[in-house]
Amino acid sequence: MVNAKKGDFVEIKYTGYANGEMFDSNIEEDLKKAKSKNPPRKTIIKLGEKMIVPGLDSALEGKEVGNKYDVIVSVKEGFGERKRELMKTIPLKVFTERKIYPEAGMMLTLDDQLVRISAVSGARVIVDFNNPLAGKTLEYKVEIVRIVDDDNEKARALFEWMFRFAPEFEVRDKVIIKGPQVFESIAKSFSPKFKELMGKELGFELKEEKKEGEKIKESSPKND
Repeated sequence: MVNAKKGDFVEIKYTGYANGEMFDSNIEEDLKKAKSKNPPRKTIIKLGEKMIVPGLDSALEGKEVGNKYDVIVSVKEGFGERKRELMKTIPLKVFTERKIYPEAGMMLTLDDQLVRISAVSGARVIVDFNNPLAGKTLEYKVEIVRIVDDDNEKARALFEWMFRFAPEFEVRDKVIIKGPQVFESIAKSFSPKFKELMGKELGFELKEEKKEGEKIKESSPKND
């Protein structure tokens, strides 16, 4: 019997429900039942770092690998209470200038946030910036699939958590990010956090992008 502990990197499979309706999953069968078009994804987290909902994160500490659990997450340990100050009134023209025609109940992305249109009144639009799951008790069906020991998997999980994508990288004595010069400042900024979470600093290695003409030249066959 192996139990996951705080500080372990683990792979989890889960499905989350609010008011009896599924809102998230990385399990193929559950996604099919919900007629979701999202593909299942591998989810790797470090326990104790709140890379997932805090209540679920803490509930997984000490749980046995391979067992399935039902976890109830309170509003406080989930997405928090709804806040009146996150209800904003925005001029309609802000939307129409972007060729967006809002209607009550519509969900859209505004300023990189998922928001809900609460009401449209004349030239004003009332927008709800609260997380759609704020104020709701959550239920998760979750399993810790395995303890993750591979440094490549750990690094990729941290990149996807911090940046929402994983750049090209290589694990040596450091985790080396490969890419254009702009990535160098990113590596320096996040190196202390990587050292804290993974025990390895971030480094940088310049990788120049080939110009289109160079690609064509390289791919052209040589004449004898």
